[in-house]
Amino acid sequence: MPNETGEVLRQIGEVAAAVGLSLRTIRYYEEVGIVLPSGRSIGGFRLYTDADVERFGVVKAFKPLKLSLDEMRDLLGILDTLEAGTVLGRDERDRLKGYAEAAAVQAKKLREQLDAVNSLSVLLAARAADTERSERRRARTLTKRP
Repeated sequence: MPNETGEVLRQIGEVAAAVGLSLRTIRYYEEVGIVLPSGRSIGGFRLYTDADVERFGVVKAFKPLKLSLDEMRDLLGILDTLEAGTVLGRDERDRLKGYAEAAAVQAKKLREQLDAVNSLSVLLAARAADTERSERRRARTLTKRP
């Protein structure tokens, strides 16, 4: 459904499917002021723009950082300031740097976890293949007996 500027507006279900968040999570983010719908339909349904959907994607990416709601609001505010082309103040720059460092630390932890899971996957696949070969050999041996 397009708005007065011709931009397509999506209902909450479409947004949930596009971003991979539950309806409950989307409603909660609205309730706490993280992402607000850009409008409402005549029937009162929430309507979201592509920019809103993008913002949900950004918020979803925050999840591994385990940010508090206040930290999410702060980081979104900093990102909005940058998007508007406004120069950040010293305090905002320092906070942004802190968020960037926290993201780098978390990314490193996640890479280490992924490496461990990949190693385990290779080990288990090798053991499964060994087991299959052993079973086939045993089956052939049993069928050759008189």
